Amino acid sequence: MRAVRRAHTKPELLVRKAMHALGLRFRLHSKSLPGSPDIVLAKHHTVVFVHGCFWHRHPGCKYATTPKTRQEFWIPKFEGNVARDARKEAQLHELGWRVLVVWECETKDLAALSVRLRLEFGLPTAAPRTLLHGSSGFHR
Repeated sequence: MRAVRRAHTKPELLVRKAMHALGLRFRLHSKSLPGSPDIVLAKHHTVVFVHGCFWHRHPGCKYATTPKTRQEFWIPKFEGNVARDARKEAQLHELGWRVLVVWECETKDLAALSVRLRLEFGLPTAAPRTLLHGSSGFHR
């Protein structure tokens, strides 16, 4: 398990890239907040956790599988992770922070992730492109 990264994971980098493209500015891994959130948006008083579906047990997700061997180790490990997540989220709510959780599987569809982030932060949705006067899309 030493190879499992705590910060700067691929899903986290994808979320950060999507947020930055939307004009959202943030800080990373604030150790002064409970749970050291992956992303902190002070302007919006919001923190974002990017959770791996396997480790944090995304309900109903195909990636949240349980290993068949050594279940006496894995089940308490997963239960501890979920309990800690809930505890840290409650502490952040008590401090007045809004908490968003982005699951690893949500980063597989970047367009849908962008739409979700726009909705979460009240950003205007992108207007669909329409073709005007012909198939080229150019105005004449």
